[in-house]
Amino acid sequence: MAENETIDNFLDGSVRLIQPKDGYRVSMDTVLLAASVPAKSGDHVLEGGIGSAGASLCLARRVEGVSVTGIEIQDEMVALAEKNIVLNGLEDSVLVQKASIKDLSGPQSRYDHVMINPPYLPEGKAIRPPDDNKGQAHMDLNATLKDWIRFCVHYAKQKGTITIVYRADRMDEVISHLYGRVGDLIIMPFWPRAGRKAKRVIIQGRKGVSGAVSLLPGLALHGEEERYTSAAEEILRKGKALDLKGFARSL
Repeated sequence: MAENETIDNFLDGSVRLIQPKDGYRVSMDTVLLAASVPAKSGDHVLEGGIGSAGASLCLARRVEGVSVTGIEIQDEMVALAEKNIVLNGLEDSVLVQKASIKDLSGPQSRYDHVMINPPYLPEGKAIRPPDDNKGQAHMDLNATLKDWIRFCVHYAKQKGTITIVYRADRMDEVISHLYGRVGDLIIMPFWPRAGRKAKRVIIQGRKGVSGAVSLLPGLALHGEEERYTSAAEEILRKGKALDLKGFARSL
């Protein structure tokens, strides 16, 4: 581990990540994304923009027998993801490849599930973080939101799931790009605390399927005194799946 890196624990230490001190660092969004993918043993999952491999490793740790491939454009993040895969002993489950999410030359409709945590900030609408890899992770510099959605639709199997964690105030943009191609949408908002405005949402749908949109009641992440609510603790610390489909059926 280099001097400008740290090792951090996720899922109560069952996943360990080497991360840059000053660059892009994994947040709870990453863990929530991984928890939301309804993968089972034998499924193939694709992650666009794998970064340091946080989401892919959390998913592979939760679901034994799943196969995860991650795409990443930045050389230093590819190297970091490879180190983290080895660190966690998941070389047989997680693979990282250097590529752009704009490259759609690979076999179409190949993956059971596709997941992404695309940059949240549109270029020209905010100040870019000074660190280069953090800037690319947070701002639409090399690809637009439309490009990210096109990537998901291209590689997901027919009726396969596409899962996206994104800013709540740009949710309409995500839905507009999915319209007509991905349906049976489930939207799960996350509130910093009960009664506060949601900052993040997870949007999940199935390729080539039509169906009504389900807006779930959502999840409060923090209590008034506790660091996490009990429901959030189960997901973020104990590795429980966030079963969006089951949640929707229970309403």
